[in-house]
Amino acid sequence: MDNPFNLHNDDSYARWREHKLARAPQNLEDLIVEVRDPRALLPSEHKALRLRIKDCNMAIYASPIKIADTNIPRLLGKQFGLEHLDANWLADGDGISEIRVFEAGARQQYIPYTDKPIKWHTDGYYNSPERNILGMILHCVQPAGQGGENRLMDHEIAYLRLRDVNPEFIRALSTPHAMTIPERADEHGVARAAQSGPVFSVRNGQLHMRYTARTRSIVWHPETLAAVKQLEQILTSDDQHIYRISLESGMGLLCNNVLHDRESFIDDVTQPRLLYRARFLDRI
Repeated sequence: MDNPFNLHNDDSYARWREHKLARAPQNLEDLIVEVRDPRALLPSEHKALRLRIKDCNMAIYASPIKIADTNIPRLLGKQFGLEHLDANWLADGDGISEIRVFEAGARQQYIPYTDKPIKWHTDGYYNSPERNILGMILHCVQPAGQGGENRLMDHEIAYLRLRDVNPEFIRALSTPHAMTIPERADEHGVARAAQSGPVFSVRNGQLHMRYTARTRSIVWHPETLAAVKQLEQILTSDDQHIYRISLESGMGLLCNNVLHDRESFIDDVTQPRLLYRARFLDRI
């Protein structure tokens, strides 16, 4: 089979690599598509977003729709085959999470719901394999007063950079025991069992990545340590395929769960930061 992610298929990888780098966006502006209403895209808008996702697994949409409406990510996702939401325990009843600062309750214990920085990761890295997050939408209702910038990197480019240095890094990160998230306990006992799995896996011919750069509550298999260090160097480099963006009202990220982070921010007390996050078990 002509699978570029097979470490024994160097010719297929070389062809895929050449095409990938030729089609990769050269700057952030290449990712952005102006749309009239993400809830009901025009055919030309849909095509423009899909082409960008085909090339680099992500696209940024910019719209004049600045209202607080969770139907925005829901209806946008449906237009790209994203229908099965991962209704994690901190999501709201409709399966969409409000990413904002919470001053009380369970959410304030978790970094996404604070104003602190979030290290590089793909969403749902602690999920079981049958509930991997394949697609994601991050929609901005209100940006922070200061800060909150995201960095984005196509996980296929990260794979490419690692494989170019040493294919054995890919092999180590593709084993079922590569990365383990320890169990999460609450007052009732084990709320989530420990979850081991690969960083890189292939589903229906498509590359999926499961990763976090956090150093607490994570266990790396000894065989992966050199690869993990190399990946950290890639993500802290000035690689031209790491894109920086501060989402404004009406803008959003539509992606196949690419690598991303977030810098710390300071809220405007009169208009606090609010984003909607929709995680899907589907791929675009």
